[in-house]
Amino acid sequence: MCYRWRGPRCRGRPRKPRCLDAEHQPKKFICTTTPPLTPEITLYYDELEALKLVDLQGLSQEEAGLKMNISRGTIWRLLEQAHKKIAEALTTGKTITIKPREEENLS
Repeated sequence: MCYRWRGPRCRGRPRKPRCLDAEHQPKKFICTTTPPLTPEITLYYDELEALKLVDLQGLSQEEAGLKMNISRGTIWRLLEQAHKKIAEALTTGKTITIKPREEENLS
C-alpha cells in the first residue's frame, strides 16, 4: 500500500484519530526547585489519556486501545514514552507541560 505525501515532515501513514475522554486544557507542572531556563518535557494528551486508562483506571492495554480507537501496540508505545518522560521530570526536576500534538491542532 502506498501513501501520499502529506506535506513537510509528514511522510508515511496518516495518524489515526484518537478518542480522548474529555477536553484537556494545557497544563504545566513545575518543580519548585527548578532553576530558570531548564528545558521542559512535553507530555501529549494521548500519552496522558493512555496513562489514565491503564495506570489509574486499571484497564488492560487492549481495553484502553478499544476505548481510544487505536491498537494495543500503540497504547504500549504511548505508555512507554509517558513513563520515560515522567521519570525524567521527577528525577531531574524538569517542568512537565501537557499539550496537544501539532497534528491535532491542524484539524
